[in-house]
Amino acid sequence: MGVSLIFKIAAVGILVAILNQVLRHSGREEHAFMISLAGLILVLTWIVPYIYELFQTIQTLFTL
Repeated sequence: MGVSLIFKIAAVGILVAILNQVLRHSGREEHAFMISLAGLILVLTWIVPYIYELFQTIQTLFTL
């Protein structure tokens, strides 16, 4: 995992937070929720391969 992934996650978090606040103040809570959900799914798609690799490493470490 590189530093660039951490910066991408931070950028998505900042962007989602800003859009969430703008949409909530304009009275569009449903859209704000969808933006938050889309940001979460995007970040999870980036993180899942690393979690899988971690579990594979743990499995080979303990030879389960």
